[in-house]
Amino acid sequence: MPPRKARHSDLQRNIIDFCRLLREREMLVTPSEVIDAIRTADAVDITDRQEFKTALRSVLTAKPEDIPIHDATFDEFWRGRLQELMQERGEEGVPTQDDQAQGEEMPQPQVAQGDESDADEDEEGMDMPLYSPVEVLAARDFSTFVPDEMQEIARAIMVVARRLATRESRRYRSTQRGHAIDLRRTMRRNIKYGGTVVELARKKRKIRKPKIVLICDVSRSMDTYSKFLLQFIYALQNTLGRVESFVFSTRLTRVTDYFRSSDIYTALDRIAREVPDWSGGTRIGESLKSFNADWSLRTVNKHTIVLIMSDGLDTGDASVLEHEMEQIQRRAARVIWLNPLLGNEDYRPLARGMSAALPHVNLFASAHNLASLQALGKHLAL
Repeated sequence: MPPRKARHSDLQRNIIDFCRLLREREMLVTPSEVIDAIRTADAVDITDRQEFKTALRSVLTAKPEDIPIHDATFDEFWRGRLQELMQERGEEGVPTQDDQAQGEEMPQPQVAQGDESDADEDEEGMDMPLYSPVEVLAARDFSTFVPDEMQEIARAIMVVARRLATRESRRYRSTQRGHAIDLRRTMRRNIKYGGTVVELARKKRKIRKPKIVLICDVSRSMDTYSKFLLQFIYALQNTLGRVESFVFSTRLTRVTDYFRSSDIYTALDRIAREVPDWSGGTRIGESLKSFNADWSLRTVNKHTIVLIMSDGLDTGDASVLEHEMEQIQRRAARVIWLNPLLGNEDYRPLARGMSAALPHVNLFASAHNLASLQALGKHLAL
């Protein structure tokens, strides 16, 4: 029986498991970074442990404090596995000259939903090979999660927020290492050379970080979803920075300072303990009236996107809600209303509160799962 070729899929699966372990240890590893790790492993000599370790570190760490976590996890995870992979290759054989002469090639990492050229154009929209916590969890309704899955969904929400926070705008800025040539600056810079192009001026797209005001309903009817939406608010505030956050049930409470905590669970515990009407009734109109009276002038202008997260089941006066929504829309650049009930295809916005608010909403969208939150990206730009 002829020898089999090394099973590169085993290496791929091990890299994906390694990345999952890094995420469990609070490192933010995105699907595109996992794809980069697989491609990097295929390009380096994995028999050289230090070279392999350095290569993975270069694509999987984003900040200095990630490096000790990565290196310790690498030593723990790959201690026996690299030897097993090398033994496999030794027993099963690396392609011989005869194999190459027959035109056989080693298999390349598979990229879901598109080939490698597509990946170069838009890595952010790709699915991770085999599986990814974000992609696996994305379609599940928040109401289906159990307490044991809270940490995993919190990490996934952070990944989504990071993607939203690093979306490129259409505008460019000057830079030393940009991917595009700045023709105007290049021509101006080379006048001293008589018009001969000697120096290139470069530019790259700016990262767009809009100013956002988030107002989240934490009433009893929103219990199933509010804890996930508050995690999303926490993630946005800690990635975008320019975020003001409020919660309401029968009255409004500013929670921006709560989310400056380094731990989401500490922040949620404080809010639940200190917000007096948590999981109470719903008076959306009165709460927005308080927002307009006390905070709107300081936090909202024509460069601000206001996101209201609520099921719209208001027990107060609908006319008050309509008036306050009109005031917010007049002052803000855009008003987005996220309603978890919209995830149900049979849902119709017939409740008095929702009907009163809709004429003053620029975008009415769902917020029942990760996919719906991720879809916000294209709307968070001015």
